[in-house]
Amino acid sequence: MNIKLIAIGKTDNKALQSLIDDYTKRLSFYIKFDLDIIPDIKNVKNLSESQQKEKEGELILSKISPTDQLILLDENGKNFSSVGFSEELQKKMNSGVKTLVFVIGGPYGFSDMVYSKAQGKISLSLMTFSHQMVRLFFIEQLYRGFTILRNEPYHHQ
Repeated sequence: MNIKLIAIGKTDNKALQSLIDDYTKRLSFYIKFDLDIIPDIKNVKNLSESQQKEKEGELILSKISPTDQLILLDENGKNFSSVGFSEELQKKMNSGVKTLVFVIGGPYGFSDMVYSKAQGKISLSLMTFSHQMVRLFFIEQLYRGFTILRNEPYHHQ
């Protein structure tokens, strides 16, 4: 299985980017992982929230193939413990999913079209985090999930 994380806008915080790079490298020992960054949309001040979501949605959907399984990182999604998330990853691998795509939306969330294409939603927390931090937290949780599946000592119960 391949895993891809799609996110809108580059990470401009060098410390966060360094940590993202570190966990991305660690994750590569377990699975093929790609971080696909969609550039920020230009002239957003001239767009309504719904227009911005539509434009971002078109860009997100252009990065997804019909056989990909799409999971949105959404505040209204399902909550998992780290162990529960690792079990979910194992189920996806066992079910024969070729590419599992997770998406972090823009500042206003996802368009209706993106929601209609998604096969699931996951919430990382009831709290709100910056989109840049969510990338780090999510990639770290992917890494943690694979260390749990391999019974490695990274995660402590």
